[in-house]
Amino acid sequence: MKREDCILFSGAASGAEAEFGAAAERYGIEEVNFTFDGHKDARSRGIRVLTRAELDKGDVSLAYVSRLMSRRYPDTPLFKRVLQSIWHQVNNGQEVYVVGKILADGTVKGGTGWGAEFAKICNKPLFAFDQDGNAWSRWNGQAWEAVSEPVIGHPYFAGGGTRFLTEGGKKAIEGLFRRSFG
Repeated sequence: MKREDCILFSGAASGAEAEFGAAAERYGIEEVNFTFDGHKDARSRGIRVLTRAELDKGDVSLAYVSRLMSRRYPDTPLFKRVLQSIWHQVNNGQEVYVVGKILADGTVKGGTGWGAEFAKICNKPLFAFDQDGNAWSRWNGQAWEAVSEPVIGHPYFAGGGTRFLTEGGKKAIEGLFRRSFG
C-alpha cells in the first residue's frame, strides 16, 4: 500500500484526533477532518466543514445511542453534531482505530464509543488502544482480543478517540503509523 493512496478520516478535535492528524502529516498521509460550524478544531489541515444536509446524513437518535451504549449522553445540539461528524469519519474509513478506554461491557468510553459501535454495526475492522491497559485490542465480531502491534491495512482509515490523550496513547498512535508507513 502506497502512502500517497492513503487518507486518514478524523475530526480535528484536541487529543487523539489531533494526534492522528499530526502523525498523518509527519508520514505524508492525506487527512480529511470532518467538522462543523462552531466546533473548536485543534487542526487546520484537511478541514472539511460539513453542511447541515451532510450532518443530517449522520443523524442518529440519542435515545438509540444511549440504549446501545447503556449510558446517557447529553441532549445538546453540540453533542449531536459531534456524533454526526463521527458518523462521517467511520462511514468513510475502511477500518477504524480509536484510542480511549474499553469498558467492561465491551463498549468504548465517551463519544468515541459511538464511533466504535458504528464500526461494529458496519462490520468494519476495528482496533482500540486502551490507555488504562496500555494495549491494543481488535474487535473479532463478538469480543475484544489482544493484538500486539496492529498495522493499517486499508488505504482509507478512520482515527479518533479521547480528548484526554496520555503519553501512552500518543506512543500508540506513533507506533501504528511507524509500523504502517515507516
